[in-house]
Amino acid sequence: MKKRCLFLILIVFTNINIIMAQNKAKILVLIHSDNGGTYELAKEIAKGIESENNAVPYIKMVKSSQNPNLKNLTVATVDELTGYDGIVFGSPVYFGNISTGMSEFLAKTVQLWTSHALEGVPASVFMSAGSGAGKELAMQAFWNSLAVHGMILVPNGIRGTEELNKAIPQGNTVLGVTSMASLKDVERPTKGERNIAELQGKNFAKVALALKDTRPKRAALVAEHHQNFAEILKQKNITLPQVPKPAGNYQPFVRSGNLVFINQVALKDGKIFNPGKLGVEVNEQQVKEATKVTMLNVISVLNEAVGGDLSRVKQCVQLTGIFNTKEDYTKHAELMNVASDLTVEIFGEKGKHARATLGASSIPVGSSVEIQAIFEVE
Repeated sequence: MKKRCLFLILIVFTNINIIMAQNKAKILVLIHSDNGGTYELAKEIAKGIESENNAVPYIKMVKSSQNPNLKNLTVATVDELTGYDGIVFGSPVYFGNISTGMSEFLAKTVQLWTSHALEGVPASVFMSAGSGAGKELAMQAFWNSLAVHGMILVPNGIRGTEELNKAIPQGNTVLGVTSMASLKDVERPTKGERNIAELQGKNFAKVALALKDTRPKRAALVAEHHQNFAEILKQKNITLPQVPKPAGNYQPFVRSGNLVFINQVALKDGKIFNPGKLGVEVNEQQVKEATKVTMLNVISVLNEAVGGDLSRVKQCVQLTGIFNTKEDYTKHAELMNVASDLTVEIFGEKGKHARATLGASSIPVGSSVEIQAIFEVE
C-alpha cells in the first residue's frame, strides 16, 4: 500500500512538473557573435530570462563560428522562429548598423513576413559595440527590421543604472543593453553591463509570459508555414515514384551540412522512360515528358532525404539539366522549363533556383535527360 501511494505521489509530481514546463514562456536568444562579446551579453540575458522560473531561454547563432567559445552553439533556422513566445536579438555594431551575419539572416525571413507569422511576437535587442559610437543608430536599425514584421518591441528603459561604474564609459541605451568591447584594461562586458543585461532578460520574460496565449492565430500560421506537402501533392495530382535504386557504388543522395545533392535520370517502373537522342529516337515532347519523370525522381529522393517531411526544404538552390541532343540543338532551356516549373509548383517561392542547361552526345543507360539538383534543408 505504501509503495502504491509513493508511486501515485511521484506521478502527481511528474504531471505537475510537466504542466509547469508547458506554462513557461519559450524564448529564443538569437545572436551573431564574432569575438564572443555578444555571446557574453547573451548569457546574462538568458540568466535574467530564467531567473523567476517562468521562462526557458535558448541561445542560438544565426551562423556558425570557428571561435572556440562559439563553435558548439546551435545554428537557428528561419522556420523555427515562429515556435517561440519571444525573441531577443543580439548583434555586434557594424558601422552604426547590425552585423552582416544578422542582416543576412533577417533577409531570409521574407516568407515569414508575407505570412505575418511573427506579428504579435515580443522582441527585444542588445548589441556589442566597439568604441560605442553609432550604437543608438544600430539599435534603431534593428528595431526597424523587427517593426516591419509587426513584432511587439520591448525596450529596456532606464534600469540598473545604479550599478554602473560612472568612472568608466558604459554601453547602456534605453532601447537595449550594449557593451563597449574594444576598451583596453577594462573587462567587457563590465559588471554593470552584465547586470543591465540580466535585468533586460528578466523584464522581457515577464512580457513574453504575459503575451504567451494572446496570439490565437499562431497555430494556424505555423501550420500554414509548415505546409502539409502530402496534401499539396494530392491536390495537384502529383504522385511521387519509389526512390530509384542505385545501379552502382553510390547513394541516391548525399547530404553535406544543410545541402542535399541529387542526380537522377528518366527512370520509371524500372525502365528508362522515352530513351534515346532528341531528333533521332525521340522528339521534344517526349523529352519534356522524360524531364518531368526525372524531376519527380529527384523530388522523391529529396523526400527520403528529409524523412518524408518536405516542409523541411528551405530552398531549391540549383538545378542542372543535361540533355541527349545533336550538336546543332539550341533549345535546351525550353526542355528544362518543365523541371523548373514543377519545382516551383510544389515548393512555391522556395522552389525558385539558379539553373544550368546543356547538351551531351550521350547520357548513361540511354536516358534522354539527366538532372542534377542541390537543395537546402533544415
